[in-house]
Amino acid sequence: RLGHEKQHQRLGPGKQHQSAMETTTLDTNVSVCLSCSPGNIIGSGIFISPKGVLEHAGSVGLSLIVWVCGGGICALGSMCYAELGVTIPKSGGDYSYVTEIFGGLVGFLLLWSAVLIMYPTTLAVIALTFSNYVLQPAFQNCVPPYLATRLLSTICILFLTWVNCSSVRWATRIQDVFTVAKLLALGLIIAVGLVQICRGHYDALRPSQAFEFTRDPSVGQIALAFLQASFAFSGWNFLNYVTEEVVEPRKNLPRAIYISIPLVTLVYTLTNIAYFSSMTPEELLASNAVAVTFGEKLLGVFSWVMPISVALSTFGGINGYLFTSSRLCFSGAREGHLPYLLAMIHLKNCTPIPALLVCCGATIVILCIGETHNLINYVSFINFLSYGVTIAGLLYYRWKRPNLLRPIKVSVLVPISYLVFWAVLLGFSLYSEPVVCGMGIVIMLTGVPVYFVGVHWKNNDSYTPCIASPCRSFTRRS
Repeated sequence: RLGHEKQHQRLGPGKQHQSAMETTTLDTNVSVCLSCSPGNIIGSGIFISPKGVLEHAGSVGLSLIVWVCGGGICALGSMCYAELGVTIPKSGGDYSYVTEIFGGLVGFLLLWSAVLIMYPTTLAVIALTFSNYVLQPAFQNCVPPYLATRLLSTICILFLTWVNCSSVRWATRIQDVFTVAKLLALGLIIAVGLVQICRGHYDALRPSQAFEFTRDPSVGQIALAFLQASFAFSGWNFLNYVTEEVVEPRKNLPRAIYISIPLVTLVYTLTNIAYFSSMTPEELLASNAVAVTFGEKLLGVFSWVMPISVALSTFGGINGYLFTSSRLCFSGAREGHLPYLLAMIHLKNCTPIPALLVCCGATIVILCIGETHNLINYVSFINFLSYGVTIAGLLYYRWKRPNLLRPIKVSVLVPISYLVFWAVLLGFSLYSEPVVCGMGIVIMLTGVPVYFVGVHWKNNDSYTPCIASPCRSFTRRS
């Protein structure tokens, strides 16, 4: 603390900011490695979403179609993001593109919704999945107690927040090690499932039974099934957060899309086929931890491997999202769109401790008020809303800057097709779940007055005594 105060005395405000940016170079370089990891899309969502997709789709066959089409939609969105990535060569993804195209207010609203909704809710869902898989073996015939799952999830979040505050190296080592558990779990599920199919155990996959609907299908329920699947596919746009660090983005961005999206879609489809090779739809819907039920039915004495693998996978997923969400808070604060307190880092550990604590606190609040599948609908709706605004910005930017050099230029049918699907999906999702989806819109719009008070008017004379002085009192000794 004394060293921190002495450095503040030696440096002026501008040099303090410059010093902070220079010190955080190590963090940025590590975040590049995390953001570009091939395992970013294949995450814990595949252990969470199958139940929600099947519940809303109403049949095995339609749920598999949703998984395949979900990958196709991600491919369309990725191609649009590839054009934006080389046309506006800034790191930051949606936030940077929308700010450049539509201005500060729309960019701030995306940042606001990400900080308050998307990242904390995603962290809450993964943490609840972690606790469910850890506790499920102890509560085989019933759902784990509400208090137990929340308490274990909170302990996990607090522990990983402490790790991320203490050392960037520890955080990245955890990410590397626990990625292996994720791949092990998926590989084991697919391999065992294919063996089951070769033995003739695929009754639920026969066309005559696969399309037996438990309820009459509706467009609204299918839209919610896509929202559940989209949670597992989230991460397809993470490469755009580090565009400036990508070597030859004109070649490597499309290459990453053409390889990763089909591969992920194949893995997810095969995983769901493996589930249905050993479980009836009723058993899958009744399970609170699908992979655990799968392991208990097929792995015998080795069934303990599955909950451990999934728990380790989700543990690593929490660590990765804590890492990236805190860096988003840090970047927004550095650009002046969030309180400058969130841009401060620990001088010795080079970690954004204030940003990490904000992400941790927001996640714990959401843990206490939400149920897993409702939270998935909640965060997926906001995610799709952000994607649609960004891709609409692509069309607007073509009209606004028609002569701008575009090393990658996709057919206009690609963004139009995505936006048509986007409008139908969001419209029917809002119709089917008006409270869950409507709350997301309301929370996003609460950022409008915050933007004008905290960002747009901050250079006014009236702003300084009312807002700036109290804020400075929390971050600087008088």
